[in-house]
Amino acid sequence: MGRGIAQIAAQAGSQVLLFDSQSDAASRGRESIVAQWRKLQEKSRLNSEDLEANTARLAVAESVQAFADCDLVIEAIVENLDIKRTVFKQLEGVVSDSAALVTNTSSLSVTAIAAGLRRPERFAGFHFFNPVPLMKVVEVVAGFKTEPALCRRLADFASDMGHSAVQAKDTPGFIVNHAGRGYGTEALRIVGESVTDFATVDRILKDQAGFRLGPFELFDLTALDVSHPVMESIYHQYYEEPRFRPSVITAQRLAAGALGRKTGEGFYRYVDGAMQTSAEAPAPTVGHVPSFWVSARATRRPELLKLVHELGAQLETGATPSSTAIILVAPLGFDVTTVAAVDHLDATRTIGIDMLPADAATKRRVLATNPATRRDIRDAAHSVFARDGKAVSVIRDSAGFVTQRVIGSIVNIASDMCQQGVCTPADLDTAVRFGLGYPQGPLAMGDLYGPTNILEVLFNLQTVYGDPRYRPSPWLRRRGALGLSLTHQEE
Repeated sequence: MGRGIAQIAAQAGSQVLLFDSQSDAASRGRESIVAQWRKLQEKSRLNSEDLEANTARLAVAESVQAFADCDLVIEAIVENLDIKRTVFKQLEGVVSDSAALVTNTSSLSVTAIAAGLRRPERFAGFHFFNPVPLMKVVEVVAGFKTEPALCRRLADFASDMGHSAVQAKDTPGFIVNHAGRGYGTEALRIVGESVTDFATVDRILKDQAGFRLGPFELFDLTALDVSHPVMESIYHQYYEEPRFRPSVITAQRLAAGALGRKTGEGFYRYVDGAMQTSAEAPAPTVGHVPSFWVSARATRRPELLKLVHELGAQLETGATPSSTAIILVAPLGFDVTTVAAVDHLDATRTIGIDMLPADAATKRRVLATNPATRRDIRDAAHSVFARDGKAVSVIRDSAGFVTQRVIGSIVNIASDMCQQGVCTPADLDTAVRFGLGYPQGPLAMGDLYGPTNILEVLFNLQTVYGDPRYRPSPWLRRRGALGLSLTHQEE
């Protein structure tokens, strides 16, 4: 992280000093940065004059005393509160009273780090993301006593370096690590309930919701020795808020050393750095396909009727299904079992389909059986929905399917952040899009699927599970009640 920050600062024209307490670490860091610039030159992305100028602006400091004339000191060391406090007390005795001191911490309280300083008003968080030159966002975090003017100057400096700055309050996880809790933790709950396996969850969220990496691919990339402690840290810092509850699955894998790509084994195996995945089973071949009857309460019912017709299946139009029909339901937040029981449907012939995302916008359809669904009904429905070549996943019955649960959790956590005033809605979406690579920011995601639909998913999940982790944020409830966009700006 320190190398990346130094690289973009020097590229932007700043005189940069590198210091590390480990012998030769700063020199190796400088050599690594210069090597990066040479590679850019070889690719004609940096000319020789800029290479020479950047290199001249980057120097190694023999001790912290060399920082005496610096206007800004950025710390990027181990995530340990006591060590950071010690370093900053030492720095405060070296730099001038006008110099700014900032921390690149990702999980520790900026206020807590600054607590022992004489002038905490000149201290702030400046949280970059790895790899720094490519991840074009930085969180500017104001501690309890930070001067607002310092945050504005840091935002301007980030802009000079080609990064987008977002302003955040000093809350656990700031913006990105806070907003990112819904993706991995809810996916872990789904697998923990034996709804489906890791690879299927990844496929569904990539093909249905447009994520570049599935949550378990992401865990393997970031490594569990990083991801799991962050989950535990935010959970405990928020006094065991149920939305952030970690999983025993990652705790066990961390203990076993199955950390991800860097150990060759995580949720997937890796051979020479390449992820090993098994091919999906083909759609079943079925001789006779019964007619389909679509519930009157199905989500996107007109679209679903049209889809079944276009796939060549026979549709029933009666008020109730015939005695042989496949009964198709499409609930939001409820499980197929509950819908079949409440609507007095024959559970053995009832199967669910997730219609929260518009079918035309997805690369995969997701069906869900209930415990009584007959195998022939499941196979017939699978074969029909795969007729046009689109991938189909069949999962065990779960309230909210996969995409509904994960998207609902993401939007709900983001809405609660707006309720708390952690940041502005615009900064929240910007930070998450750039910091996590989501296809949309969480609030734009809520607008895409519809605030009232997200609310229905959450209310029904809370009913089924009786778990406060699905309790809708008041901020989200107000917008759903008023029909407002989640990205709507309040005066």
